[in-house]
Amino acid sequence: MNPALVLCVFLGYATLLLVIARLTSQKSRELGGNEHFYVAGKSAPWYAVAFGMLGASLSGVTFISVPGWVASQGFSYMQMVLGYLVGYGFIMAVLLPLYYRLGLTSIYGYFEERFGPRAYLTGAGFFILSRTIGAAFRLFLVALVLKMFVLEPLGWDFTGGYALSILAILGVIWAYTRQGGLGTIVWTDTLQTAAMMIAVIASACAIAQALDWTGWEMIDQVRGSSMSNWWVWDDWKAPNHFVKHFLAGAFVATAMTGMDQDMMQKNLACRNLREARLNMGSFSVVLVFVNILFLGLGVLLYTWADAQALTIARADSLYPTVALGGTLGWGLGLVFLIGLLASAFSSADSAMTALTTSICVDVLKTERQSNEYATRMRKRVHIGVAIALFVVIMLFSSVSDTSVVSAIFTAANYTYGPLLGLFAFGLATTCKPRDRWIPAVALLSPACCYGLETSLNALWDFSFGFALLPVNGLISFLGLWAISKKG
Repeated sequence: MNPALVLCVFLGYATLLLVIARLTSQKSRELGGNEHFYVAGKSAPWYAVAFGMLGASLSGVTFISVPGWVASQGFSYMQMVLGYLVGYGFIMAVLLPLYYRLGLTSIYGYFEERFGPRAYLTGAGFFILSRTIGAAFRLFLVALVLKMFVLEPLGWDFTGGYALSILAILGVIWAYTRQGGLGTIVWTDTLQTAAMMIAVIASACAIAQALDWTGWEMIDQVRGSSMSNWWVWDDWKAPNHFVKHFLAGAFVATAMTGMDQDMMQKNLACRNLREARLNMGSFSVVLVFVNILFLGLGVLLYTWADAQALTIARADSLYPTVALGGTLGWGLGLVFLIGLLASAFSSADSAMTALTTSICVDVLKTERQSNEYATRMRKRVHIGVAIALFVVIMLFSSVSDTSVVSAIFTAANYTYGPLLGLFAFGLATTCKPRDRWIPAVALLSPACCYGLETSLNALWDFSFGFALLPVNGLISFLGLWAISKKG
């Protein structure tokens, strides 16, 4: 791909984001900055929030990886997506009313009221750790694709061009979120979700046109493919068995959306509880069809790759190999590049804002300080978060074995178990755990889960898969019960 074209695409996209930030930052100045930065002044339209949440939830992992999964997993991922609906229903029925009733800016403020200050810091700390690693990994994956398919063919060296590209992406995100925060992200994520959807639809249409298929023929080809099987019932030891996947989906949605400051911060930006529920309900339904679209694209991509005898090194490289390989024209490569940039920006911008919010509100307690002090600290923390993400991404890049990096990302998912246990214990019981022991329980629970998963895998070739999350939450719950005051 032409270097000048790549640079023009990046600069044009970054300029558009900065223009949106400029247009949306006026309200931030009127509100003194902080309320608009944290929760968009609680005035964000629910439909814009719902559409933007699609992009944030999909991220670069879905955009790049999910289409490549169909070769080995088929459509079995949809078992988990259907489980999401149960989790989203719980969020709408239980968690959103709780957060709105307490008037929270950070959802982990619930822990301070229910358990005490150490539980509060523990919850916030686990979120900060997991979101930092998760956001860095997602951006790392996108940057890795840029390096392999754009920077290396252009002759840019790893330490120079690659690091500069990461710095440029984080710099643009910092620039367009520094003033408006979530108030800006609501609208930039709307643009970025649209860019990702256009890229996926354009890719499917390009393949169908190249194969001389009509729209209905394309759908029939996907439905008739051996890769389109949804259900896994035969092997109960398999990590993607239906029961494990469905239950895991329910708990993953509950914990990694309903108990995640990044995702819930957007819901708290809605005008009231009713609109937050409308946002969550519409988002959950549309997300099902969007994931079907991504998996269907995977079938089409493999079909085209086989027809062209393309070599696919690994699943993650399927989509970029086809889109940027030139076999479907340079226009599709351009659209894919824009979608790739959108996936990088949409996952990292909300994470940067949520991390800034949690550090300021939960750790530094800036809401209890003067507005001038709070604003000054928020700006310092915001740029500090950007620097921290850059450092973590470069650390990932220094690990030559990508499976090790993936393991680090998987380990980050363990940290949602204690959050699940804390919320479940607070909502389901009236017991009062000893606050000083709560950090120990939260640390021991993921360690126990890792030992359990490793042992069962070695002894009986059994894996919980994503269902390890509820197991982690259960262990945390039992640990909190054990340290509760008796009588």
